[in-house]
Amino acid sequence: MKGKKHSPEQIVKKLREADAMIAGGKTVGQVCQSLEISEQTLSRWRHQYGGMKSEEAKRLKELDEENKRLKKLLAEAELDKAILKEAPSGKLLSPARRRRAVAQVQSSLGVSERRACQTLEQPRSTQRYAPRADEEEQRLLGRVLELVREHPRYGYRFITALLRREGWSVNRKRVHRLWRQEGLQVPKKQRKKRRLGTAAGGCVRRRAECQDHVWAWDFVFDRTESGHAIKWLSIVDEYTRECLALEVNRSMTADDALDVLRDLFVIRGVPTCLRSDNGPEFIARAIRQFLAAAGVETLYIEPGSPWQNGYAESFHSRLRSELLDAEVFESVTAAQSLAANWRSDYNHHRPHSALGYRTPAEFAAGCAASASAAPALQQHNRPPTEGLPITQPVLS
Repeated sequence: MKGKKHSPEQIVKKLREADAMIAGGKTVGQVCQSLEISEQTLSRWRHQYGGMKSEEAKRLKELDEENKRLKKLLAEAELDKAILKEAPSGKLLSPARRRRAVAQVQSSLGVSERRACQTLEQPRSTQRYAPRADEEEQRLLGRVLELVREHPRYGYRFITALLRREGWSVNRKRVHRLWRQEGLQVPKKQRKKRRLGTAAGGCVRRRAECQDHVWAWDFVFDRTESGHAIKWLSIVDEYTRECLALEVNRSMTADDALDVLRDLFVIRGVPTCLRSDNGPEFIARAIRQFLAAAGVETLYIEPGSPWQNGYAESFHSRLRSELLDAEVFESVTAAQSLAANWRSDYNHHRPHSALGYRTPAEFAAGCAASASAAPALQQHNRPPTEGLPITQPVLS
């Protein structure tokens, strides 16, 4: 039969009784029988508590328990350090990331879910929560990925603008969350410092004030799949950011550029100014005579200062990033077809940040509506005497 457990005070008391009995002439066996303990227990008690008083024995027991408690705390602290070391690096801000960290710690260290959640400060209810798939969120994510595949050079702000144009009621932060969740990013480009040009024809000194006030045109070069060079001619309205023309061919002379201008003047109208660099196609006598006859002022930038034709350079940056670097041109015909499609998408579907994320076509339509409403408003607000014949001189 298993003996009962004795407290330190009871052990010291029985040891004193045993000493008294042995001093009275009793044997060790008789003492153990009287105290209801075995001789091994008596020997162990003498070895552990021999010569102690009750208070000392109690204090020894307390110190032993305190030592066990400190060892347990030390083990728990070492385990916490191991858990934190095994958890993923960085701040665990979102519940989903904490959930993944707890699962990783459990699988690697074999600790319980309670212990891992306590160390990583994750509520167990949150750890056991299984997020339900939101159908609308999945559809939104699918559409975001489709737009990213169609426009790999667009950031999440442009994607948000496109989604809003399609009728999605989304917040920019929501799109940014999905963007980060999928690990999407646009490669960062190094921005070069540009110094201010001194030529009077630069876009900083002579800004466009209205639609068809200043057009900018320039050439950009690329190659087909066979390695042969192709030449692109672009004409941009600096005020509305519209791409008025985007022609591509193996080569283009001043006469070819002049033909593009003639067709554009017939369709679009005649601008006030035309900005370009000092390329041989733009300073040709035939083009200068044609522009002078049409009443178009030529704004030539300073040689070696492309930043003075900044709107054309910015457009070419978008053209190269979104079309020239993204497509392989099998032939000139294929390049012409892709140029027409990209120009239509740029004017009618691509939001422009400088226009409040409106497309150039939408912005141009608003400018045309404002221009048509202005004469009617002036006619309505005209003084009663304005426009009437004056029969008598006005005396001062």
